[in-house]
Amino acid sequence: MKLVPLNDRVVLKHCEAEETTKSGIILTSASQEKPQEAEVIAVGPGGIVDGKEITMQVKVGDKVIYSKYAGNQVKLEGVEYVIVRQDDILAIVE
Repeated sequence: MKLVPLNDRVVLKHCEAEETTKSGIILTSASQEKPQEAEVIAVGPGGIVDGKEITMQVKVGDKVIYSKYAGNQVKLEGVEYVIVRQDDILAIVE
């Protein structure tokens, strides 16, 4: 099965949360913060959204940082994805 986003939507897959701190302390899964960094899996076509022309600025494979409470969580074939609007993406990580 494949997710195909519409309009200005982007499908993201979370990057793994850090299991150890920089100083070497191992974190339990309960204390790990949900990562806001994700990989772009699929990108919608853009087009006219709310009367404005939207050009997609991200592409499949980009690593991005998105708003903490943005998007909808979707679980498909055992994998969790987040579907967000392009406006909810804050930066591309290079």
